[in-house]
This record gives sequence, C-alpha cells and structure tokens, in this order.
Amino acid sequence: MKLTIDNTHVSFDRVRGATDVALSADKKFSAVIERSHEFLNEQIKEGKPIYGITTGYGSSGKNYVSYEDAKTLQKNLFRFHGCGVGENLSKKVCRHMVLIRMISLSKGCSAVSFELLQRFELLLQKDIIPVIPSQGSVGASGDLTPLSYIAAVIAGEREVYYQGEILPAKAVYEKLGITPYEFKPKEALAVMNGTATMSAIALDAIDAFEGVLETMESFVAGMYELLLSDDTPLAEFVHQSKPFGGQIQAAANVRKKIEGSGLTHGRDDRYDKFFADNDLNIQDTYSIRCAPQVLGVVRENLELSKQWVETEINSTNDNPLIDGQNRMIYTSGNFYGGFVAHAMDTLKIAAANLADLLDKEFALLVDHKFNRGLGENLKLSQEPYYHGFKAMQITLSSLSADVIKNTTAASIHSRPTESLNQDKVSMGTTAANDFAKMIPELHNMLSVAMIGLMQGVDIRGVEQVSPFLKESYTKVRALSAPLYEDRRLDGDIAAVKALIIKGELR
Repeated sequence: MKLTIDNTHVSFDRVRGATDVALSADKKFSAVIERSHEFLNEQIKEGKPIYGITTGYGSSGKNYVSYEDAKTLQKNLFRFHGCGVGENLSKKVCRHMVLIRMISLSKGCSAVSFELLQRFELLLQKDIIPVIPSQGSVGASGDLTPLSYIAAVIAGEREVYYQGEILPAKAVYEKLGITPYEFKPKEALAVMNGTATMSAIALDAIDAFEGVLETMESFVAGMYELLLSDDTPLAEFVHQSKPFGGQIQAAANVRKKIEGSGLTHGRDDRYDKFFADNDLNIQDTYSIRCAPQVLGVVRENLELSKQWVETEINSTNDNPLIDGQNRMIYTSGNFYGGFVAHAMDTLKIAAANLADLLDKEFALLVDHKFNRGLGENLKLSQEPYYHGFKAMQITLSSLSADVIKNTTAASIHSRPTESLNQDKVSMGTTAANDFAKMIPELHNMLSVAMIGLMQGVDIRGVEQVSPFLKESYTKVRALSAPLYEDRRLDGDIAAVKALIIKGELR
C-alpha cells in the first residue's frame, strides 16, 4: 500500500500496511517544515540557550554550547547512546520505527529540515533498515537508546538490514553512492527524543493479537459444537441487554461460526432434554456460557489500545517543541510514553484472560467427566496403554502459566535515571516488549487447542459440524493427522502454529 507522508493524520491500518512510502510533493507541506527549522536556527544564532541544542542534555542542561559546537553535540548524542542490549528487533518492527518517527517529525513542530525527512524517505524506499536492539529504554525522554540506532544509520554508522543480510551501514552507503548525513542543530535529538520504539513494537504486537483473538473465537465456537452446548448464551437478546460493543461483536462472531451445526441446541431443546438426560445440567459452565463476556472485554481493550497507539504515532513527541508559525519554543514532556505503556499493560491482562479461558476450555475438552462423551483425553483408541491428549493439556496449561505470570504492570516500575532528571519514566518500551513476548505463547496454545479440537471432530463425526468448523478441520488435517496411537506432536504444533499466524483459522 502506498503511503504519502505530509502533516495529516495517518491511521493505524495505513501505518502497518505501508509498503511504498513517499513524502508529499506539496510545497505548503515542505514550507511548514522549513519555517519551523529556520525559526529555530535564528534563535540559536541569537545566542539563546535552548535545551539540547545549545545546552547539554538532562542534568547537563545548565551547560551552554556555542552555535559552532551544536553539530558536534548532535553527533555525540547518538554515539554515547549506542549501548542497546538484548535481542535485535525484527526488521519489520525496525522498519515501522523508521516510518513512525518520520510521521512524527513531519508534523512540523520539531524544527528538523526537510532534508532530514528525505533521509527517512530514502531509508524506506531503498529498504535500508537500522538494526535496533530491543532493550535499553525507560520510555521517557524518549526511546533514546534504541532510536539512536536510527540516527546513527542516517549518519552512516552502525548496522542495517539490507537485502537479507545484516551489513555495516557504511558499506551499504558506499555501494549505493549515498553520502552520510550530517545532523543540523537539534536534528539528532529530534530523531531520538520520541516514542517510536514502543509504538512500533506495540503496533506489531497488536496486529498479531487481533489474529489471536479472532482465532480464539473460532476455538470457542468449536467448543460450543463439540460439547453439545446450548447456544442461548450467544443470542442477540442477551447481549443487547448488556450493550457493550465488544461483547455484542464477540457473540455475533461466535454465533456466525456455529451456523449450520448439527451439534448445538437451543433454549427449548435444553428444556426437553433436561428430563431425558440425567447428566445434562440446565446451564453450561462459565467458560462456555460467559465466553462472549470474556472476549468482549478483550475486544474493547484492544480497540482502545489501538486508538492510543495511533494517536501516539501521530503526535509530536520530542522536546523542545517549536511553533514556527507563532515563533515560540516550548520545553515540555511529550516524550513520556504513558499512553503506550498503559495500553500495553492493559493488553497484557487481556492476553492473560484469553490464556486462562483457553486453558479452562481445553480442560473441559479432554476430561471425560465434562466433555459429553468425547472420552478420556480424546482417545480414538481405548487401549489402556494409549494416552491421547494428556500431555498436550499439560503443555497448554504450562504455556498459560507463562503468559499469566507476566502480567505485572511495567508502568508502575518507573526507575529514576540520569541524576534524577528522568525521575518519573513511563517504562512504555518494557511494557510493549512484555506484551509482544506473550504472542508466541498464545500461538502455541491455540495450536495445541486446535489440534485437540479436530480430534474431537473426528470423534463426533465431521458430517455433524458447522461449515466453518469443517473448513478449519480440513486445513488442520492437511498438516496434522488424527491421533490413533501415541506419537510425538511437536511437529504438528509447529505446523498448525504457522497456519494460525497466517490467519487461516480466524
């Protein structure tokens, strides 16, 4: 998808879908950028002390730096922040970081030159993407350390993803005939003093989590079928009576997926069957009956988090802010990543609730006391030396613990740094990394659950299930055969996980 960057709002979906990025050719857009840049240069030349431009950084803000040394100050800024650690972020996330920082600087309140924005455009168009470590930011004063890797690459230093390899930026520039950029006053600070790292990680994780949620709804729908459930809890009347949009949507999604099933039954059927079936409770368990309510909360938190991340991406979040139109300089704190931090902490709880629901439902599926005739551990053979899905449940349950134990809010763990100048920080990047780490665990859990679900379809009979479940069954069975005898299933889990990641079971 082509994305033209000017100073207008860019939606969440357009950011994540952008493959071809270019700056607007509108002269009015470039004029806004240059007006802010020129005003700042005038103020510098007049000898005014301006934070981070003609003064040192943080607690060193009391130290004046001459106009002649202002460029050296910018160079030193990205160099001394070259201390990131941990696993490198994926090329996809690093590319999003470049784009998100470009969007923020294009708002015209950062006093960068149009030439600098063209360097961002160059990186994206030539697919020269900085290699960026995942750790080293406290999420206030901006994502200084990780964003220093973008600034350094613009200046021709450090490493980049290029044509399937990790190479020195200098070597790639020499190969392509690109001259390293020399930052003008404030420009390195403007690149680094923002929230693009946490926002890019959040964007990528939210994108994946949407798929997790929709796949979870598919599993819930399958559980309604295989446990011969009453579909009354999905009725439109129920959810219009508690009109949360996310709950209404979740119920509608599950309801649609079970259409055409020969296994579920309605309210009136349950009354008739109650006297004929001594094992039939008048209501299903909470994990089935309340699933739309559980999923609804997750849906609403997901949408709110997307809105917050989208707003953050479209904000000017460096310091100081420059109003070129009214010729004003504002020292402030928009680099504080609190909204992303709280969005990610909330989604960590949402992810944990999904993991908990999945664990509870899978326990019902494999337990012969609750699975309405699917047998002990979903065994297709009743030989006493076969074990069916006993160990698969243990794996799924262990993964649920891995997800749930990481729900402590990162935003409450503010760590004072830099001589107590950065004394209250957001920890937004930590929160985003924490949430992102939950996604692979949820993918693995869903893979185990879907393999078990299809085993249940084999037991019930594929001819009885809904068209939606039948289609999912065909996709899973192309990768994972029915379990008749005990065998290893790790390869099956990996194969079905790939199917889930592609969105094939949503």
